[in-house]
Amino acid sequence: MGKNLTTRSEDYSKWYNELVVQADLAENSAVRGCMVIKPYGYAIWEKMQAELDRMFKETGHQNAYFPLLVPKSLFEAEEKNAEGFAKECAVVTHYRLQNDPDNPGKLRVDPNAKLEEELVVRPTSEAIIWNTYKGWIQSYRDLPLLINQWANVMRWEMRTRLFLRTAEFLWQEGHTAHATKKEAIAEAEQMNDIYADFAENFMAIPVIKGLKTESERFAGADETYCIEALMQDGKALQAGTSHFLGQNFAKAFDVKFTSKEGKQEHVWATSWGVSTRLMGALIMTHSDDQGLVLPPNLAPNQVVIVPIFKNEEQLEAISEVVNGIVKELRSLGVTVKFDSRDTLRPGAKFAQHELQGVPLRIAIGSRDLENGTVELARRDTLSKETTSIDGIATKVKDLLAEIQLALHDKALNYRDTHITEVNSFDEFKEVLETKGGFISAHWDGTMETEDKIKDLTKATIRCIPLDAVEEPGECMFTGKKSNKRVLFAKAY
Repeated sequence: MGKNLTTRSEDYSKWYNELVVQADLAENSAVRGCMVIKPYGYAIWEKMQAELDRMFKETGHQNAYFPLLVPKSLFEAEEKNAEGFAKECAVVTHYRLQNDPDNPGKLRVDPNAKLEEELVVRPTSEAIIWNTYKGWIQSYRDLPLLINQWANVMRWEMRTRLFLRTAEFLWQEGHTAHATKKEAIAEAEQMNDIYADFAENFMAIPVIKGLKTESERFAGADETYCIEALMQDGKALQAGTSHFLGQNFAKAFDVKFTSKEGKQEHVWATSWGVSTRLMGALIMTHSDDQGLVLPPNLAPNQVVIVPIFKNEEQLEAISEVVNGIVKELRSLGVTVKFDSRDTLRPGAKFAQHELQGVPLRIAIGSRDLENGTVELARRDTLSKETTSIDGIATKVKDLLAEIQLALHDKALNYRDTHITEVNSFDEFKEVLETKGGFISAHWDGTMETEDKIKDLTKATIRCIPLDAVEEPGECMFTGKKSNKRVLFAKAY
């Protein structure tokens, strides 16, 4: 399955692109900048979706669905949001095609079918949702309103890369309304914590929780919370954001409620989201030159069993034993696949499952049946051991937990050894070019300095860490006073 991958050290970007295609996760489509997510890739996304959906519902959120198309006048209602996304919007202007009289067999836009009002294909759904909430919220009794939607959005990106940046992508977007500022801020913080919990415990990706600077904030937000991860090439990736929107959207769409005291007040809002970009984060954090490495908590198949046989009789005898193992594993909540295809040799199956990142592989042949053993291979370390069939299910369950933890610890060790404190701009540039990773430095708090650093180095302030301590110092670029360090990095 597939050819040998380009190595990460040779060309990290090429390695990533080849891996996504060869591991059967996704491919480019006939639409420029859009992708087809293939069944194996979608199975991983479904596991992500299921876990996040459970976490949202446990915190009182409900799912709904809102239209893909947004009237332009609604989109324009919140100015900062409209300005922030304007350049990435696709717009529907007509509603019908007709035969082209000049080109038989071809179609053209019907000039008589122009829409009275143009429709924006949603780049995000605040406008249509807040226009809807106006009819749902009258009293404090209607609050809090905690809604999430799983949807697709479109942002007309010029430079695209599978999962990381595509013109259309899948995501979830939460949109909540609250009676007080305090409640809305608590909601935005809670959802950022949920994203961090999911990244750490399911994706095995250590993240830094922080706040975005004003220039990096979501368009229309008063504050943006984020989780930032570090990829193996030393570049950062924003893995999720949660926004405190203040009363900006409530005022733009006139969403008011009658308080307990009988006063008319604008509601307070949040929005938050993660997307199929998480697939890119998962691939780049753990995978190696042999292919995908999946944390067991998100692997479609946590275990694959490959029989080694010469004839139908041997396969039958092996299958009988394997069916018992499969039953036992499933009773322990382990997802397992018995790969009994007779169209591929065992070596080809091993290569495929290694490329697709299956956490554990069990090989069993006729000699193993005689000895009461199986060969157990770990994807993360590429190590193998021969072990007894007795108690195999419990051993597998324990090993999966061990692999999940080992992947997180390995990523954490890489991240922690790639956070470098610097005090001068020369030092900053040297670390950026030779080591990469997060660079912890003092910044004077101005957008002007932030922009200059970005122009000169392509590095951005990824976040102001929430656990950053007060530390008087001087901005590494201007020498002006600063009271805490922020994290810079080159990023995806």
